[in-house]
Amino acid sequence: MSKSIMNPGPITLDVVGLELNTEDRRRILDPLTGGVILFGRNFTNRQQLTKLTAEIKKLRPDVLISIDHEGGRVQRCRTDGFTHLPAMRQLGELWAVKTTSTHAAESAALAMAATTACGYVLATELRACGIDFSFAPVLDLDFGRSGVIGDRSFSRDPQIVFALAKSLNEGLRLAGMANCGKHFPGHGWAEADSHIAIPVDERSLAEILNNDAKPYEWLDLSLAAVMPAHVIYPKVDQLPAGFSNIWLHSVLRQELGFEGVIFSDDLSMEGASVVGSVVQGAELALAAGCDAVLICNRPDLADQLLSKLKVSKAKQSESAMRLNRLMPKSPTLSWDELQEEAEYQHARGLLKQMKLI
Repeated sequence: MSKSIMNPGPITLDVVGLELNTEDRRRILDPLTGGVILFGRNFTNRQQLTKLTAEIKKLRPDVLISIDHEGGRVQRCRTDGFTHLPAMRQLGELWAVKTTSTHAAESAALAMAATTACGYVLATELRACGIDFSFAPVLDLDFGRSGVIGDRSFSRDPQIVFALAKSLNEGLRLAGMANCGKHFPGHGWAEADSHIAIPVDERSLAEILNNDAKPYEWLDLSLAAVMPAHVIYPKVDQLPAGFSNIWLHSVLRQELGFEGVIFSDDLSMEGASVVGSVVQGAELALAAGCDAVLICNRPDLADQLLSKLKVSKAKQSESAMRLNRLMPKSPTLSWDELQEEAEYQHARGLLKQMKLI
């Protein structure tokens, strides 16, 4: 086994296929690498996935293995026993089922219980296959404008988003997994998809803070990580939030008091193109306050970052300290052990009873 590099770097990158090739191994072993993010192309079945994650950990025991696994249409592992979790909007709609004040309280309680169960099932199934972390929950408000967010959002109401996100985070925590709120300060108003365009949100800082950013404020210390949006808010800054010192340092760190990890969104997305090359984007994101930058689906750009990105020892040390907090601390159950666990059976039973799975 390779000696653990206990100072993980600020780059989270992906791997090409179902097993590691020579180039994947080289990138993972680079001291600037601190995380590996997996996609649907890296999964065919549980046995293959578990073998892949074990191979990554053998190379770098300290690397954080992550995935986008929210439920609904954003769920990378869908077959071979993985629970197909509901879109978060379904949980928000469950909250909204009410006819009287008594029923309203019951609906809210049921929605929170179901959301906690979702978080627990999500995290335990991933951890049983060697995945440490999922980029969830989505905290964006559903204004009915953003197609890329849509049913990934719990609700238009920031109080419902806060309550259900807190419930999902509790399910993740019970399973030994950290959480990541996204996309700060909010991607729900901008109509363009930042994967293929450059979204712009013309609202004022006050309006955004009083609506979209409220879940981040209220979640406070229960929020372990945040991913900012590749959205430009021109009344606040001409840079997208993920590259903005105003949004990440002045608002998120200072005003909202956030002390956890800040991940950039994928630097290969069109929404990041306004800041220049991938190296310029990474430098700007880290200088603005990100602890880690993501580069996905472009091995050539990952190589540019690994060869050209300069990070001070002080910055890398500070970021590594935060990143290490996201690593699961509790033991991991095997898939077979998980199927026999009472808490897992109860969580799945509740979701089945409520016709969510």
